[in-house]
Amino acid sequence: MIRKIGAVILLMALAACGQQSATEQNSAEVADLILENGKLYSFSWDEPSLEGEPAANAPYSNGSWTPDAQAIAIKDGIIIAVGSSGDMTTFTGPNTETVDVMGGTILPGFVDTHTHIEELGATLDDVDLKGVETEEEAVQRVVDHIEKYKIPKGQWVVARGWDEGRWADRYPTEKLISERVPDHPVLLDGTNGFGAWGNKLAMVEAGITKDSKNPTGGIIHRNENGEPNGAVRNRGVALYREAVPALSKERMMTRLVNGLQLMANDGYSMVHHAGANTPIMDAYQALNAENKLSIRVSAMISGRDTLQMEQWKKTGPIKYDSNMLFVHSVKGYYDGSLGARGAKLVEEYSDMPGQIGVSGDDYGFLTNEVGSILQAGFQVNIHAIGDGANREVLHFFKDNFSKNTDLQKLRHRIEHAQVVHPDDFKLYDELDIIAAVQPPFVAEDKVWTVDRIGAERAKGAYAWRTFRRNNVPLAFGSDLMGYSWNIFYGLHSAITRQSRDGQPEGGWYPDEKLSSEEAVRGYTTGAAYAGFVENETGTLEAGKWADITVLDMDVLNVGENSPGDLFNGNVLMTIVGGNIIYNK
Repeated sequence: MIRKIGAVILLMALAACGQQSATEQNSAEVADLILENGKLYSFSWDEPSLEGEPAANAPYSNGSWTPDAQAIAIKDGIIIAVGSSGDMTTFTGPNTETVDVMGGTILPGFVDTHTHIEELGATLDDVDLKGVETEEEAVQRVVDHIEKYKIPKGQWVVARGWDEGRWADRYPTEKLISERVPDHPVLLDGTNGFGAWGNKLAMVEAGITKDSKNPTGGIIHRNENGEPNGAVRNRGVALYREAVPALSKERMMTRLVNGLQLMANDGYSMVHHAGANTPIMDAYQALNAENKLSIRVSAMISGRDTLQMEQWKKTGPIKYDSNMLFVHSVKGYYDGSLGARGAKLVEEYSDMPGQIGVSGDDYGFLTNEVGSILQAGFQVNIHAIGDGANREVLHFFKDNFSKNTDLQKLRHRIEHAQVVHPDDFKLYDELDIIAAVQPPFVAEDKVWTVDRIGAERAKGAYAWRTFRRNNVPLAFGSDLMGYSWNIFYGLHSAITRQSRDGQPEGGWYPDEKLSSEEAVRGYTTGAAYAGFVENETGTLEAGKWADITVLDMDVLNVGENSPGDLFNGNVLMTIVGGNIIYNK
């Protein structure tokens, strides 16, 4: 059976680049699935230089990339051959499904290394506040949602996505939302979860009163008379979140299934879920047991869930036999966000003298508990935004490694690594820490980053080239729902350091740009290394998992020569373990 996908794209000439022919790799097997007539980039060549120059054996010459194969054969979820379309006849049998990708670009499956899948799945239930410019617009969306879905009185309504960085100096209060929505408790959560506000009913449910004290690492905003005004910041957001009724296990499973399928639709074959607490982990385990995980999941234990950490210390890291669920890491939370001025800085905020942010024990980081699970052999991935937080987390790792030097081999990560002091990049390298970063941050945060930390400190913000020059591995993600997970947006951000409108001209601190190859590797080979699966995925080679993304655009050449056109790209197909999970 032959299927065709996508639009016709002019085929480029193929270069051998040392690629073994398919017949040399395994001539005895008959494939279940063959993709042919594509522009395949295996990424099996050597890594680029620290300055981004392609390796000598890369299929690159005179400023242009040439695919190193046309086709790929798959059997039992494993790649059995990569070569020309003609080579594939050796692996074709009467039951082989052949897909003509008609010039589509065949790449290793993309991996998002920092997601919150339950929040993505919740977009089918909750109010979307992405892109709202005013309080009035946000409140109107809530009102429209209640009317459209006839939400019963008394039922919680959750809205997510307003930009707490842009709104840092004008957080709304409960007044308007209470007037417009008097009969439903409402939580309006910020894009990154570091700011929120609610109406009067939500405040009552959350127990926020004049007598309430600020929680550890959080702020309850108040009127001049000391009464809470409905807005909270940093760990104060948890007051509202914990008041929202918990989902049933079945409903959580549905949210995860929906979220994972949305990721598959956008070209991802695997995600790393940052902070899967006990209810989320239970749902993932149930889905895995029922063979309902559509894409692979590396689920990080929540570093705020002490009982969960204690339980997993007894179990130890697990790679399930399905190869669809992996639990070998813990997500720690060390400081707040830069936009909300909660990120811990070495020196005070440029636009708020006296403020340096909040971190560590003051932010609710469980130093002893996270250290204990690290000592038990888990990879620890710690959220650190400010240069002060990054420094403190690096020394947290250093102190733990001094107790057992073998623990340094566990590929620990700093999530976001957003602002790093110039003196601390080398310490990343010395401690073998991975920088798990999110390219869309620079596209969106640049509008206020210099305001927060000044032009000089901003040189160490989103400093991906500096990380590379210091031999620090990079793994890319989105931090959805806070930022877009669109792969073309992520690649564009990494390559140009510009927003969608092409601003600023030349890129924001352009010395930190990455090449198109480095950008793709952040979502493939770099992500595979961060998840301990570089021997199974990240490149397209015989013997590896058949995790594949097919695009209608050659992102290596477009990213190299006309990156603004990346936004015109589309995902044609996502394959996980040889199964077509998405087909446009």
